[in-house]
Amino acid sequence: KVDRYLYHMRLSDDVLLDVMARFQAEMVKGLGKDTNPTATVKMLPTFVRSLPDGSEKGDFLAVDLGGSQFRAHQVKVFDDGKQSSQLESKFYPTPKEVIQGNGAELFDYVADCLSDFMETKNLKHKKLPLGFTFSFPCKQTKLEEGVLLAWTKHFKVRGVQDTDVVSSLRKALQKHKASFDLDLDVLALVNDTVGTMMTCGYDDQRCEIGLIIGTGTNACYMEEMRHIDLVEGDEGRMCINTEWGAFGDDGALDDLRTEFDRELDLGSLNPGKQLFEKMISSLYLGELVRLILLKMTKEGLLFNGKVSTALLTKGKIEMKHVCAMEKYKEGLSNTKEILTELNLFPSEEDCIAVQHVCTIVSFRSANLCAAALAAILTRLRENKKLLRMRTTVGIDGGLYKTHPQYAKRLHKVVRRLVPNCDVRFLLSVSGSGKGAAMVTAVAYRLAAQRKQIDAALAPFLLSLETLREVKNKMRTELEYGLKRETQASATVKMLPTYVCGTPDGTEKGKFLALDLGGTNFRVLLVKIRSGRRRSVQMYNKIFAIPLEIMQGTGEELFDHIVQCIADFLEYMGIKGARLPLGFTFSFPCRQASIDKGTLVGWTKGFKATDCEGEDVVDMLREAIRRRNEFDLDIVAVVNDTVGTMMTCGYEDPNCEIGLIAGTGSNVCYMEDMKNIEIVEGNEGKMCINTEWGGFGDNGCIDNIRTKYDKEVDEGSLNPGKQRYEKMTSGMYLGEIVRQILIDLTKQGLLFRGQISETLRKRGIFETKFLSQIESDRLALLQVRRILQQLGLDSTCEDSIIVKEVCGAVSKRAAQLCGAGLAAIVEKKREDQGVDHLQITVGVDGTLYKLHPHFSRVLRETVKELAPQCDVTFMLSEDGSGKGAALITAVAKRLHNVGQK
Repeated sequence: KVDRYLYHMRLSDDVLLDVMARFQAEMVKGLGKDTNPTATVKMLPTFVRSLPDGSEKGDFLAVDLGGSQFRAHQVKVFDDGKQSSQLESKFYPTPKEVIQGNGAELFDYVADCLSDFMETKNLKHKKLPLGFTFSFPCKQTKLEEGVLLAWTKHFKVRGVQDTDVVSSLRKALQKHKASFDLDLDVLALVNDTVGTMMTCGYDDQRCEIGLIIGTGTNACYMEEMRHIDLVEGDEGRMCINTEWGAFGDDGALDDLRTEFDRELDLGSLNPGKQLFEKMISSLYLGELVRLILLKMTKEGLLFNGKVSTALLTKGKIEMKHVCAMEKYKEGLSNTKEILTELNLFPSEEDCIAVQHVCTIVSFRSANLCAAALAAILTRLRENKKLLRMRTTVGIDGGLYKTHPQYAKRLHKVVRRLVPNCDVRFLLSVSGSGKGAAMVTAVAYRLAAQRKQIDAALAPFLLSLETLREVKNKMRTELEYGLKRETQASATVKMLPTYVCGTPDGTEKGKFLALDLGGTNFRVLLVKIRSGRRRSVQMYNKIFAIPLEIMQGTGEELFDHIVQCIADFLEYMGIKGARLPLGFTFSFPCRQASIDKGTLVGWTKGFKATDCEGEDVVDMLREAIRRRNEFDLDIVAVVNDTVGTMMTCGYEDPNCEIGLIAGTGSNVCYMEDMKNIEIVEGNEGKMCINTEWGGFGDNGCIDNIRTKYDKEVDEGSLNPGKQRYEKMTSGMYLGEIVRQILIDLTKQGLLFRGQISETLRKRGIFETKFLSQIESDRLALLQVRRILQQLGLDSTCEDSIIVKEVCGAVSKRAAQLCGAGLAAIVEKKREDQGVDHLQITVGVDGTLYKLHPHFSRVLRETVKELAPQCDVTFMLSEDGSGKGAALITAVAKRLHNVGQK
């Protein structure tokens, strides 16, 4: 009989899945900037960005306004490794004249209660951080500010709506400060739902959803910042207070609402509002049961059709009655007792029917609640891109706690609707009080952490003034390197390359190029055509250089190189031809002519013996002679930076500077012969390989070197050398980041204070990881995955900090590089005696090409520091291969002209 009568209240799984989909759509609407104004589910940002991590500690106060009683709490959080806390509370009534009076009275009452509480706890003279749980929909713009949108739950205080409730509380506390000696700092405004999530989050770090099912109902969860249009920034997560009670206020649930729901709504304090809440929360379920019983009695289905006054009186059946009637064993006798008290004289059949009505009403509540919760769980799982997710829901509220069947029903339905989520339901202990203290404690911890992180990264922030200083010092060092009397002691070596021209387009022929400069070695055949069908064709093969050869003897290294050349000539079928060869040798060389290069010193991890101070061209010729299989015409020994300039010069005659920003860092440029004192002759130009990586080796930039730079330098293969390179090149940036991460972990700011074995390993943090981590397209989830590959188990907050560290290190590198380059373009402008210089820089290197921000910061810095120079950056196509062949071709052309 009852089933037929209440058929519309019984919801199948299909209907629930449909409700779930509708709620998901409402969430998306609430999160969107353009759709939020018309959304019923407001999805309010709470500015709670982090869950407790167990390191919180201290004494906190919390006040809690929003339920049937007002509460004050003192929470002590212990940092004892056991995550223990202690809560002491006092309850105060909320008289009707206060909750339906005016704002000033309400906040004065709160301040009075707080003052009384502090007196009893003997806390009067302490300045404690205070968390304010205010369980009504508020629009927050920061953690300690919230504008009340609307009262709910029988509260109707005048003059508070649309004002900031924190400043009202502060005013009331200020009044008391003089008379009661109260000095409190309101740090956080918290919704009770958020409080619930935070309390449970302290005990279980998997908890990222808070749920209240009591007088009111609501849910909150941790959303990805990139989906929250209403708040600036994409990094990390923030707790969203859904305010789901208003779901359906736009008619989205009209097909599920029964005539009883409509009647209940019309008789409420806020008709047309909070329609979902009115189908779920304990405030309304008793009333719903009364309306159903009344109609059934009027239709003669119950109590012989006799309607008692009690049945006609609003609010006569309360939630406590429904709970008692649904009790498993004594339910029927309870039902008879309750109905008799209401002057209804039930038969046994009446009692069974009434009990069944209660069950259907409370079951529908649990079903609807489960559908909306399932939508949130699905959203969380999709945000994390997981097929299966384990998570915890922190839960509070009288209905959930006191109703005999409710919790079991809710759990069962949730598990049916989202079988791919393993959900633990954790009952919150005093969520709204302890929770507010937890939010305050986390805010306190984050503020302290922020200070420490800022302090660690402050030395990486370079002012414009500092960058100008670096530019001027670089200019001084460039001049030292060019002067005969200072060249020997100069840190920027300014090596002449004997490359005296850039391509003019008439170059042609077949050339070989060798490229040695890193862990790989390349051999290339380059065919250059001139005239109308001008083109460059390249064939190459890459060979690895094993570590034992990089750090063995010079003879072994050059024998290995010749072995690779032999393989290539065989592979190309050109073993008999004596081709002109350009040898790209990307290490500092002192040249006496274009085909003589004496190695000044190894860099980039090479340590082959008996090479430093030797002519590398001779060493290559010797190795070819030893093998005695083929002969080559070695025309030029080339630095990769010069090759880069030449490759771009082939396309753009305005290119007179080459820059490498990759594993290493270096620059070359065309200098007027008259300024190069260490080479005879004053006519024309010659390319100078600055070898600027050694800038600062004399201590001139010690003022900007951090303790991390010093650690990286001391642990490197060449301590005290190449200091500028160690601050700007890809080979070292990851290592600087690793040193900072170790330091922050030691301070307990990262990875829960645990330094993993991986993090202790030098060189683990490759520069490609910096590029990946800083990519704007990468969500924090992917950052966490990269860190996991490195064996670093990171939280969302850890990932944000790591990203920030990477950003600080790579930005400084680009700025320093820009300051050095600005010195060179300014020098060229002044040498040419022009007000405005237009020039092209040929660039190569993985850092410039692959890092998401390096090239932009570099360009901006040059523009800022050399405003009278219009600098175009041109990406080089294979400077060390094609560039070496072009230099060989230009040298051949100039040689032929000379002979003629």
